[in-house]
Amino acid sequence: MSLSSHLKIAVESIRCFTDDGKLDVGELNYLLGLAKADGHVDDEEKRVLVSIMTKATEAGVDAGTARRIRQVTEELGLSAPSTRRRI
Repeated sequence: MSLSSHLKIAVESIRCFTDDGKLDVGELNYLLGLAKADGHVDDEEKRVLVSIMTKATEAGVDAGTARRIRQVTEELGLSAPSTRRRI
């Protein structure tokens, strides 16, 4: 049984954060590629990507990654990742 694409993205994001606690532009592009593998990004994939980008933003990203997050947000019509901590 294979994982649903949104679950695969979530699992792979753990690997991306594990190396240094942050997400870089290459890792973000990798996760986006997983979401686009079937030719479109569905609502569950979008939800997972927003969560990942929010966590990345909260952890701190470099200027290139921040720019790519904004591009992905616009490209997919997503809400901007929140920088507020969830309680």
